[in-house]
Amino acid sequence: MADGWRVRIRHLTLLEYEGEAQSSYNEVRMTPLDDRGQTTLDQRLTIRPTTPVWTYRDYWGTQVSVFDVPNGHRALTIEAVSRVETAGPRPLGKPLSWAALRAADGPVAEYLRPTERTTITPGVGLAQVPGRDPHEAAEAIAWAVHERVAYVPGSTGVLTSAQEAWDRREGVCQDMAHVTVALLREAGLPAKYVSGYLHPHRNAAIGEPVLGQSHAWVEYWAGDWVALDPTNQSKVGESHVVVARGRDYADVPPLKGIYQGPPAGRQVVKVEVTRLA
Repeated sequence: MADGWRVRIRHLTLLEYEGEAQSSYNEVRMTPLDDRGQTTLDQRLTIRPTTPVWTYRDYWGTQVSVFDVPNGHRALTIEAVSRVETAGPRPLGKPLSWAALRAADGPVAEYLRPTERTTITPGVGLAQVPGRDPHEAAEAIAWAVHERVAYVPGSTGVLTSAQEAWDRREGVCQDMAHVTVALLREAGLPAKYVSGYLHPHRNAAIGEPVLGQSHAWVEYWAGDWVALDPTNQSKVGESHVVVARGRDYADVPPLKGIYQGPPAGRQVVKVEVTRLA
């Protein structure tokens, strides 16, 4: 794919407990998807303490790695390394009519229903719709969210709803994606919450590792799925790597688990991204 990149991602998570955890069960969503112009060349998941890992595809199509640590441990390390070929923005096809979208049924219609994190005051985004076709309306909605919600690291948490971020007028990429999804669905466009990785530099040097980040954006359906990044007010392209899709963040967390042990601890997360070609 001439207009794409080849990217290496290293996602390291360290959990340290204030004492010994007796056992833990975990789900990991850190393996990039292999679809829609994105190809995962190889991937490796390393767990310490060493333990067997099983994988499956969840209902939304994400690869999930599951494992348990049955013995006592004071720390847990999860390292996911992958190489991925990405592609530039996909050309837009002719969208369906608004009437056809209102009649959408089947799996696509699941992405029209609001969730707890994607519920917002009715009508707040509909000013972007009149006189525009679905593609134009979706982009206008996403860019309006970019203008309304300021990117302020640490201002919100994983439980923050679209309404809270809208009212505060600040948040992070997760919040901008939740707000955009909520407004797209209200407008009648099925919308997905997408999580993955973003290389922070559009003109990235080949072979230079940089601190990257987990990232969130959206996809809407107008006859085909189209991706937009409201945080960066951009189309989704070669610097984005898709890991998971769902209705909201609750369907796609990179790490989810339970353990028996001390209630407090420390978590360190580091994402390193390298453009290889």
